[in-house]
Amino acid sequence: MSKKNRESYNILKPDPYFSEKIATFGDRLCAAREDSQLSQKDLANRLGVTLKTIQAWENDVNEPRANKLQMVSALLNVSMVWLMSGLGNGIEPPKENFKFQANRGSEILTEIKDLRKVIAQFISKIDTIEKKVSEGNQ
Repeated sequence: MSKKNRESYNILKPDPYFSEKIATFGDRLCAAREDSQLSQKDLANRLGVTLKTIQAWENDVNEPRANKLQMVSALLNVSMVWLMSGLGNGIEPPKENFKFQANRGSEILTEIKDLRKVIAQFISKIDTIEKKVSEGNQ
């Protein structure tokens, strides 16, 4: 297969980091926006939409209509197909070299246990307040 044919073949190859199985439209939009060094407000202003609209798109509450999707892809220099499915031309995945360190596991578990204790104390306080309120309403 020639180089040109290989490149054409790979255009719609799933992106392992931003594929539909791993990332949503909102995840890809947020990543592309951040890669373009735009705030949500900046993107909203450039598209002529509200900040709430951008937030809804990034939180997967809504998706843009086709005309706005085309504008978004052009502004962020990614393909519409990539935004919608993770296929095609998108952004480079983050270059994070996160490695789980075994010795950190016990630290994390200790922190989780401590948080559970604090949550239990809050639940107890909430129960006490709730009981006082319900007794006062009788």
